Order: sequence, then C-alpha cells, then structure tokens
Amino acid sequence: MQNLARITFNPKIMGGQACIRDIRVPVSLILNLLANGKTKAEIIEDYPYLEAEDIQQSLLYGAWLAREQHYPKISEPVTYTHRITI
Repeated sequence: MQNLARITFNPKIMGGQACIRDIRVPVSLILNLLANGKTKAEIIEDYPYLEAEDIQQSLLYGAWLAREQHYPKISEPVTYTHRITI
C-alpha cells in the first residue's frame, strides 16, 4: 500500500472514521464530493484548509478499500456477481 500519511484515524475525531490530517474532514466526504461531480479545485475552494495531496490520498485510500475480496464458505454456492445496494 502506498504512503497514506494524511489519512488518520482517531476515535475522538468523527467517531474514528478515516479523516484528513485529524481536521474533522472524513475521507468519505471527499469521495462523495468527487463522485457527485465536484472537481479538486472546487473542493479546495470550498474547503481552503485542504490541499491537493489530501484529495489524492483520499482517492488512493478509497481505491485500496475497494480491493477487498470476499471468499465464500465451502458450504455456500459460488456466485460471481455481488451487487452493493446503497
């Protein structure tokens, strides 16, 4: 895994969610903003205490989490498609 030094976890900040540099900005917020069409420049304009590297590391962390693999138990039928409902 790449160096994600800007991604922090502190149970006293945002309930332990992955945050940017302990400043109460969850990684999930950054990913949500990007997923809904905000550009990096717009995010930095709206949150001037963020830096471009904060956004880049949020993306890297999200990509790393998406690599999670699920292994069925031997007794379970093997299926090749898992859908996520949000």
